[in-house]
Amino acid sequence: MLRGPLARLSMSTLQTDPAIPDVLRAALLRRGFAELTSVQRAVLEPDAVGRNLRISSQTGSGKTLALGFVIARELGDAASLRSPVALVVTPTRELAVQVRDELRWLFADIPGARVEAVTGGTDIGRERMLLRRGPAVLVATPGRLLDHIRRGSCECKAVRQLVLDEADRMLDMGFREELEAIVAALPAERQSHLVSATFPLAVRKLADRVQVDAVHLQGTVLGTANVDIEHCAMLVERGDEYAALVNELLLAHGERVLVFVERRAETLELAERLVADGFAVQPFSGELSQPQRTRTLDAFRKGAVEILVSTDVAARGIDVPDISLVIHSALPDDADSYTHRSGRTGRAGRKGKSVLLVPVRARGRARAVLQAAKVDAVWRPLPTREEILEVLGERTRGRVHDLLEKTAAPSPRSLAQAAQLLDGRDAVELVATLVAMASSELLPREPLATRSIAADDRPRRPQRDARPQGRFVRFSINWGHRKGATPARLLSHVCRRGEIASVEIGAIQIGDRSATFEVAERAAGDFEERVRIPDRRERHLQISRDDG
Repeated sequence: MLRGPLARLSMSTLQTDPAIPDVLRAALLRRGFAELTSVQRAVLEPDAVGRNLRISSQTGSGKTLALGFVIARELGDAASLRSPVALVVTPTRELAVQVRDELRWLFADIPGARVEAVTGGTDIGRERMLLRRGPAVLVATPGRLLDHIRRGSCECKAVRQLVLDEADRMLDMGFREELEAIVAALPAERQSHLVSATFPLAVRKLADRVQVDAVHLQGTVLGTANVDIEHCAMLVERGDEYAALVNELLLAHGERVLVFVERRAETLELAERLVADGFAVQPFSGELSQPQRTRTLDAFRKGAVEILVSTDVAARGIDVPDISLVIHSALPDDADSYTHRSGRTGRAGRKGKSVLLVPVRARGRARAVLQAAKVDAVWRPLPTREEILEVLGERTRGRVHDLLEKTAAPSPRSLAQAAQLLDGRDAVELVATLVAMASSELLPREPLATRSIAADDRPRRPQRDARPQGRFVRFSINWGHRKGATPARLLSHVCRRGEIASVEIGAIQIGDRSATFEVAERAAGDFEERVRIPDRRERHLQISRDDG
C-alpha cells in the first residue's frame, strides 16, 4: 500500500518538482496551485506509475486531479487517434460534468487532448456529433456510455485507461451489469483504476474482475473523519423538526447550506415551505430534468440560491467548495451515507459544519451511525431564541460597522440633516431607531421570535407576515402550474433574471397558466428594466408590470 504524505509546496517547488508531468505544470501554475494533496502525491510515486490503481480517499481530497495526473501519461499521441484513449465513468450527470470541466483546464496545454462528457438526460444526437469529433478523454455515466457503445457511436479500441469513479455509489445505484458490459467491450491491454470512498466486499469483487495486480493508494485512512468538518448532533422532539431546521438556517444566514431529506417528494415540499418563510431555497432531486438541475446548481454556486434541499443520490453530483453547512434533516441510512453527506462541506481546505437533527426516538440509531463512521460528534441542545437574537444582533452590528467604514464622507447637506435629527434627542436612541428602520436590509425579513425554539418551551409552527416591509409593485409572468411553476422555481428565476435579492420579493400567486409576484417599490424600477431583456435560458418567459 502506498501512502503519499501531504506535500505543501511553494510555487517555486511546484515549478521544479520532477514528479509533476511537464505537460501539466503550466496549467497548475495558472490555476494558482501551491500544494498537492496526499492522494495527488501518491499517484506520482514511482511505484504507482504504470500500475492498476485502487484509490481510497475522503471526499474533497482532490481525487479528480490525481486521476488527471494518471490519464495524462497516455495523451501524448491523442490528436492522431481520433477516438478516446481514456474513459472515466461516474455515477451521476453532475459529477460527470464536474470531472470533465476539471480535466479540461488541466489538459489545456496538451495538443488534441479534448475532453467531452456523455450523460443520461441530454440530447443523444448532439452527443453522437461530439463523439464523431474524437475526444481523447470521455467522461460518462454508465447507462449512456453503454448505449453509445452498443449503437457503435463510441469506438473503444484505443482505450488505454479506464477509471470507475465513486465505484461504491455506482454499485449502490444498481449499475453493476452496465459496468461489467462496458469492461467487456474494452481492450484487454489497458490500465483500470477504481476510485471509492469505501471498499466493501461488492466493490472489491468488482475490482478483482476488472483489475490485475492492483496497488492500493490511500490518500487518507478509510473511515477517518475530515478534520476540517465540525460534527454536531441535536435531539429534536416530535413535531419540532421544522422549527429546529429553521433555527439552524437563521444562524447560517448568508452562507451556502445543503439540507438532506429522505425522499424526492420531500425536496419540493420542504423547499416550498422554506421559500414561503423567506429563505432562498431550491429543491434538487432526480425528478428534475438535466437543464433544471444545471440551472439549480448554477444558482447555488453563484449565491442566488443559498439553500439546496437534496436527496442522497442527487447530492453525489454537488461539488461546490464553499458549502459551509450540511444539515441532516433526515437520518442517513448508514455510516457511508453520513460520510458522503457531510463530505459536501469542509472541501479544499475550507472549514465546514455538519449538523445531525436526531428525533428523540432515534437517538440509539444515530449514535450507531456516528460510531460506525468514526465521527466524534458533539451533542448540543437546540439553540434558544435568545441565542439566535444575540448572534443575529452581533451580525447586524458588524454589517453596520462595515457600512460606516466603506461609505464615503457625508455631504454638508447630510451633516446638517443629522444635526437637526440630533437636536434635543438622545444619540443612542436615535441610532437604535435608524437601525430598526434599516432592519429589512440588515436582517432576515422574518420576525426572529417566530422562528426560534426556546429551550424550555415546545416551539409552535412559525407564523409570519410573508411580506417584507414597505410598498410593492406587482408583476406577472406567463408561467403557471401546468408548466411546472412552483414558488421555489419562480423565486429563483425572478431573482436571477432581475438581479434582485429574495428579500425584495413579496407575495407570490401561481395560477394554471400564469403567476403574479410582488417586488419592493424601492427596487421595482431597476427590476423592470432588467426583465425587459429576453432571458437567454428561457426566452419564452415574459415578465411585465401587472396593473390589475
